[in-house]
Parts: sequence; C-alpha cells; structure tokens
Amino acid sequence: MIINKIGKVTVYVKDQEEAKDFWLNKVGFVLKMEQPMGPNFSWIEVGPSEDEFTTLVLYAKEAMEKQKPEKVAHPTILFSTTDVESAYEKLKQNGVEVGEMLRMPFGTMFSFKDQDGNEYVLREDK
Repeated sequence: MIINKIGKVTVYVKDQEEAKDFWLNKVGFVLKMEQPMGPNFSWIEVGPSEDEFTTLVLYAKEAMEKQKPEKVAHPTILFSTTDVESAYEKLKQNGVEVGEMLRMPFGTMFSFKDQDGNEYVLREDK
C-alpha cells in the first residue's frame, strides 16, 4: 500500500493564536509543533495526544489566500471518540458551539464549530 496513514489536515484560520487557544483549551488537544514561518505567521500543528500521528495544521488563511486562493476551503473533518456523550458535555462546558446529537444506524455523532465558525463532526467509534 502506498498510503498507510493520514498525516496532516490543514485548516485555514483567521487568527492562529485564537485557533491554537480553541484547539488546546476548549477541545483538549496538545501542541505538537510550532515554528515561525516569517514575521506574521507560524506553522502550528495540534493533535488529540502526543502519541497520535495525525495532526491538524492551523495555517494562516491570509497567507494561503496570497499563495493559492483557490485552496482556501474548509474540508469536512470527522473526529473519533469512544464516548460521544461525555465529549459532547465537555465541549459544551468549554463554551464550544455544538449541534444536536444525531443517533444514526451507523453511529452517534454531533457537529461543533471552531473559533472561525468552521464545522466539524465528532463520531463515536465502537
């Protein structure tokens, strides 16, 4: 197999510090890497844990709009959890905007929004 993992997913954000605060302090991710990329922005990666390989890159939207404006779109990202009920309550307690809990034959899930209004889905894996 040529591809064996998802390495990084880039999320274009208006304010990198605000995005970092959201993912670290409201969602509970850890900072995996932060490195300056010029005077106005950094390469920032966050993930669910130190051991998790896959990360989100919180990339400056303004920088990408200058480089490749056609690339600035928000992908649909589905995160996984083993306890969707407690994750839902924890995000609500942390002030995260969450959607209603959806109980489908293929899994229980809900959507939530980040600091820029981008929407994500969190689904319980059994």
